[in-house]
Amino acid sequence: MKTEIVQLSNELVELLRSKGYTFATAESCTGGAVASAITRVAGCSDVMLGGVVAYHNNIKRMMLGVSETTLLEYGAVSEAVVREMVAGVAERFDADCAVATSGVAGPGGGTPEKPVGTVWVAVKVGGNVAVNLLSLGDNGRDANIDRTVFEVLQMVLETVAVG
Repeated sequence: MKTEIVQLSNELVELLRSKGYTFATAESCTGGAVASAITRVAGCSDVMLGGVVAYHNNIKRMMLGVSETTLLEYGAVSEAVVREMVAGVAERFDADCAVATSGVAGPGGGTPEKPVGTVWVAVKVGGNVAVNLLSLGDNGRDANIDRTVFEVLQMVLETVAVG
């Protein structure tokens, strides 16, 4: 998986650079792993603006503008929350392209409604937002984080290529 993440990161930095896009991240369950994958690419400073690891709901609210109502109504692991996270990070960093992740990496923390391996991902390019629900299963925390990073990078590549 690590080799594929490195390859996708390189492809994404090159694609963002070719389009003149900037990039920012808002991460919960991935704990900065998406930003880390991008910043391992030499020359990423051409596109990478920064990121927020918003693990606690208060940080989601204060740093990214996620509403308390949304958090209470849907929970942190939800489509509504990643939509607000990605909008917030794109606005605060003035980024052309942004991503947000929120989920249950495991091994604990799952519920019947949101089992371990449930991850919501949002990608924003310009005014367009794409959202995806990943159902990864209970494959271990590291594996779930790596798989999420892989899926996020693929999703961003596909969204930017189209947009």
